[in-house]
Amino acid sequence: MIDLKHISKWITVGGVRTFLLKDVNLSIKEGEFISIMGPSGSGKSTLLNIIGMLDGFDEGEYLFVHEAVHLLKEKHRSQLYKQYIGFVFQAYHLIDELTVYENIETPLLYQSVKTSERQAIVADILDRFQIVGKKNLFPSQLSGGQQQLVGIARALVSKPKLILADEPTGNLNSKQGEEIMDLFKKLNEEDGVTIIQVTHSEKNAAYGKRIIHLLDGRIEKEE
Repeated sequence: MIDLKHISKWITVGGVRTFLLKDVNLSIKEGEFISIMGPSGSGKSTLLNIIGMLDGFDEGEYLFVHEAVHLLKEKHRSQLYKQYIGFVFQAYHLIDELTVYENIETPLLYQSVKTSERQAIVADILDRFQIVGKKNLFPSQLSGGQQQLVGIARALVSKPKLILADEPTGNLNSKQGEEIMDLFKKLNEEDGVTIIQVTHSEKNAAYGKRIIHLLDGRIEKEE
C-alpha cells in the first residue's frame, strides 16, 4: 500500500542544511497496524504528514497504492487523500464556525454522499462516540478531550482504508484512550483498515503489529 524509498526532508537556515528525515525506507502493507515512536524532534510527525500527503519531501520516492505521489498533480493527490485517508490530528483541526455535527459531516460532503445517507452515517457515529448531546455545540464549547473525540469521529466517518493518527489519545483520559485504541484495533482486525499511529505511549504502541523507532530523522530500529 505504501512504499517510501530513500525519503529525505530538510530545512536550510543560513546556508546550513538540517535534516528532518534522512534516507527513510519503509514499506507498509494493506491491513497492517504500525506504531511510530521516538523522542521529540525525531521526525515522527513529519513522516506521518508525508505519508498523509500533507507535506512534501526533498529527495526520494513515495508510492501509494502504486501511484507515484511525488509525481502527481495537486488535484490528483487531493483525490487520493479524500478517497483513502482519515487523519487524526493531535491539535484537532476542527472548524470553529461549524457545529460538532457539521464538522463530522464535512468529509462526506467531499465525497458527494446523499443527504439521507449522510444523516444516517453521522447519527451512527455520534452514537458510537456518545456525543449525540454535543452535536449542536461549537468546538469552543467543548473540552479538549471532547474535541479530540470529535476529531477522531470525523476521521472515521468516511470509512477510510488508511487511518493516520498523531498522538490519538493525547488529550483523553485513560478510559477514553483505551476505548479509542480498542476501536482502532477492531477496525484493523475486523475491517482490515490500515493504521499508522505516532505515539509516546508504550501501551498504545503495543497495539501495533510493528513498532518503528525513529531517532534524529532516521529509522533506528524496527520491532
